[in-house]
Amino acid sequence: MTGAIIGTLLMILGLVKWVVIIMIIMSWLFQFNIINGSNQVVSMIWRLVDGLTEPLLRPIRKFVPNFGGLDISPIVLFVIIFFLETLLHNFARGAFI
Repeated sequence: MTGAIIGTLLMILGLVKWVVIIMIIMSWLFQFNIINGSNQVVSMIWRLVDGLTEPLLRPIRKFVPNFGGLDISPIVLFVIIFFLETLLHNFARGAFI
């Protein structure tokens, strides 16, 4: 039972990582005018991705200083996810102390 819960949590964390990666790539593509935000399909995908990532990134942005327009909150989120994945793997192996 515990293994199924840990496996599910690890899968969810993996999906969160992919959504954040998609958000980062889309923001770069918007910034360099490679994709058009007025396109209905692109806009729909962006709203979905932004709606999933913004609640996770907003609290991090409160504590991370602004680096001249460079948003490092996704990097901090990746570190947090890595920590949680390591914690779950250790718990699954019984090495959790």
